[in-house]
Amino acid sequence: MTAFPEGTILGYPRIGRRRELKKAIEAFWAGRIDEQELETTSAGLRAATRERLASLGLGRADSAIPESFSYYDQVLDAAVTVGAIPARFEDLRSADGTIGLPAYFTVARGEGERAPLEMTKWFDSNYHYLVPEIGPETSFSLSSDRLVREVSEAAAAGFVTRPVIVGPVTLLALAKASDDAPEGFDPLSRLEDLLPVYVELLARLRAAGAEWVQIDEPALVSESLPASTEQLSAAAERSLAVLGGASERPSILVAAPYAALDAVFPVLAAAPVEAIAVDLVRGTVPATAEGLADKVIVGGVIDGHNIWRGDLAAAFDKLEALRGLGAAQIAASTSTSLLHVPHDVADESKLDERLVSWLAFADQKVEQVVTLARGLGDGREAIRAELDAASAALADRLTAPGVRDGAVRARALAEADFSRVSYAEREAAQEEALGLPALPLTTIGSFPQTGDIRRARARFTRGEITEAEYQEFLRAEIDSVVALQEELGLDVLVHGEPERNDMVQYFAENLDGFAVTENGWVQSYGSRATRPSILWGDVSRPAPITVDWSTYAQGRTAKHMKGMLTGPVTILAWSFVRDDQPLGETANQVALALREEIADLETAGIEIIQVDEPALRELLPPKQADQPAYLKWSVDSFRLATGGAVAATQIHTHLCYSEFGVVIDAIRALDADVTSIEAARSRMDVVDDISAVGFDHGIGPGVYDIHSPRVPSTDEIEALLRRAAAEIPNRQLWVNPDCGLKTRGYAETTESLRNIVEATRRVREDVSAAV
Repeated sequence: MTAFPEGTILGYPRIGRRRELKKAIEAFWAGRIDEQELETTSAGLRAATRERLASLGLGRADSAIPESFSYYDQVLDAAVTVGAIPARFEDLRSADGTIGLPAYFTVARGEGERAPLEMTKWFDSNYHYLVPEIGPETSFSLSSDRLVREVSEAAAAGFVTRPVIVGPVTLLALAKASDDAPEGFDPLSRLEDLLPVYVELLARLRAAGAEWVQIDEPALVSESLPASTEQLSAAAERSLAVLGGASERPSILVAAPYAALDAVFPVLAAAPVEAIAVDLVRGTVPATAEGLADKVIVGGVIDGHNIWRGDLAAAFDKLEALRGLGAAQIAASTSTSLLHVPHDVADESKLDERLVSWLAFADQKVEQVVTLARGLGDGREAIRAELDAASAALADRLTAPGVRDGAVRARALAEADFSRVSYAEREAAQEEALGLPALPLTTIGSFPQTGDIRRARARFTRGEITEAEYQEFLRAEIDSVVALQEELGLDVLVHGEPERNDMVQYFAENLDGFAVTENGWVQSYGSRATRPSILWGDVSRPAPITVDWSTYAQGRTAKHMKGMLTGPVTILAWSFVRDDQPLGETANQVALALREEIADLETAGIEIIQVDEPALRELLPPKQADQPAYLKWSVDSFRLATGGAVAATQIHTHLCYSEFGVVIDAIRALDADVTSIEAARSRMDVVDDISAVGFDHGIGPGVYDIHSPRVPSTDEIEALLRRAAAEIPNRQLWVNPDCGLKTRGYAETTESLRNIVEATRRVREDVSAAV
């Protein structure tokens, strides 16, 4: 076995410190640069990453630096590498059978009548992965050598890096059956056919100079996948027997982040691999198992999910406890890839210095790993100063003003605060108050954030225009959005949210207890990045947030205007949240602030209020034993936020990438009057779940996939809508896109909405004729 470094990380942010990769990719899509220029830019980013990690203390030649770059998504990377693309994209292969970069992007984004791969959330994170489609007809072959070329690229620069790829079990366990597969087909049944391609890849990586390879198998910690723990364990045992038994391969590190391995750990311990990475932030030190005497145990003790500096002494204690397993070596690492956190807190010049002292972004986490690795080699006293400094910062954080606000904590809650009158009473009151047609047409909230909007916001931030000038610009933008919706013929309108840079950050900027960053970008999916806010203290609302803009927009139309809020669970999920108290307590603080906002919107005459919860499924713990408690506090926080609304106020919520069936009971328990949900990219699969459980509230399964640039035809939308109408009673069915339109351009948005209106007209005619 090649020696393993005493400290490493499981992955690093890949979008660039200033989103250089995002900008280059979008320039390529727009035709402003060619493929070679994009490749040159990405090679420069990879080179900068290696140099940066080496400067922070990771070894240049000991495989400590992971080769974890991706143009779009690591699951897509693995699928393309092994040739697992749907039949509708097969003609995009090159003459030699390989899948090039333009084809890769087409699989991700779709083109014309070719729908892209479905997208959903990556375990309990805000990252989105593309769902492979695999059936009996899928032909596996080594179809991309990009990872091999990146290892060679690193070697040419004097680095020995560790290539990272999603493992075969996770690739298949996360896949969905292809459209051509028979009913009940399980992609995991193709494991034996897939393994030879991974064996070939390992040989190619070894020939390129890789001494270690990291095989990511996070599916092994999940109890929320179709495959059972027993099935996953058996698949892992077989997979690692084949991969570990390959004659030409690098040493293998199997990484299983996001929760404890539990019963799967002994399977990995007995497998013919050289190292196992365990998540000791979300999991605990495993029990000893046979087969560890010749293995490296990589302890994931630095939180890859969050940005707090944390308790470094406690992290070192966990590493020390690993010694009791009797492994050949213990190494320090992050719990997950660092793709979930921003690059460097030193890039934040406007954050309070005291707050900064509590934080650790990706670069600081690398330094923490390097410190712990030194402690493993030289003993605890060698890192005593660093441990004490981290402990002092933690103590300071717990006692700082604002972290605990007596006025916020003094509010007592009663059971009645968490419920409204019955849905039947609300439905009758809303029918009388709103007078909406069958199959009401609406959108989810945001309209395109154009270059003009971004430039005006930047000019206002820099002080180049006055607040009055900026607000005049925003009012004109709202006027335009309202007029467009009226011209198109939508029934319930939105103001388009031009004043909001982000659906969470906007609220964070207007609530006490939050801080926002300048450069804290984190990849969400593909080229899209967000800047999660930092929820560091007790939360309260000093003043109304959305009322003025909603009131202005309502004044521009006789139609109903939705008030638009982001729900408490999503605000937590898309922020870096304090870890010194239960999430449910923090969620209730946010919920009470939103409850006040809803009351003010009602007073202002807004009769439809949407409280978005796209992240409800996202925070669901991987382990089933932990799920009931999560679902209880998440549902309660939504009900607390909306529980004060009068019967005639129609409360909407929105969920995306939610795997509706997994949390259907929780969605029903939210008791929203109308729920809109992503459904277009999955081709309306969710209606089966809706129908099966007898969901009886309003429901709007999306008919337009806004995460792809393609414009769906009227016939395509009509087919989706008719499928929904066949299963959902007309009185419940709403028509809407999958999600907000912020990331799209106006040309494609307008054309798509016109097609939605026409498709709805056709279906309404049949509904009217049937009455």
